Amino acid sequence: MFCSAPVVPTMTTIGIIGAGNIGSQVARKAIENGYDVVISNSRGPETLKELVAELGPKATAGTAFQAAEAADVAIVTVPLKAYANVPVEPLAGKIVIDTNNYYFERDGHIEGLDNGEATVTGMLQEHLPTSRVAKGFNHITAADITADGFPPGDPARRALATSSDYADAAAFVTELYDEFGFDAVNIGPLSESWRVERDRPAYGLRQSAAELEINLAKAPRTI
Repeated sequence: MFCSAPVVPTMTTIGIIGAGNIGSQVARKAIENGYDVVISNSRGPETLKELVAELGPKATAGTAFQAAEAADVAIVTVPLKAYANVPVEPLAGKIVIDTNNYYFERDGHIEGLDNGEATVTGMLQEHLPTSRVAKGFNHITAADITADGFPPGDPARRALATSSDYADAAAFVTELYDEFGFDAVNIGPLSESWRVERDRPAYGLRQSAAELEINLAKAPRTI
């Protein structure tokens, strides 16, 4: 069921849980667009000194708990097998953007995903029952996040998908995409978010909004 929620307040700080390729690129683009960033990884803030120095004064390293606590909006970009380690309490009431994908070669087989009963982002929503989770940035390569944005109306403008059970969460991802230089296509509730998961027609392609909608529509439920 698609739920409404309070209007999202003006955002100033994005907490990033996971400082790998996607997390670091989102951090760069967020700072470019005026956000403060608190970024974390599983190895500790001291391992992020070089990245934070590169990102500049609007970036701070912290633990996952500190990034979640500081966040107005959080981005979870960790391997799916580690999603249960995402802190719950400091993300209560907050929008959380999930970039995760399921790679059974890395994550181990997850029956609900293999048989089409679950979705990747739906699993994170279950883990964060008091947060408002939306899918985002899961079907674009990390380098393209900073290199492939274009102004609205440009024929080269690329589209990315989002999905959420909460209207304000999907709206925030749509706004963030626009700031980063991308159009958005809203898939709808998380029960439909499988349409942009790994090995579906929309996954990883550079596509316009119209092309993305076509690819989402022809996606098979199981692979």
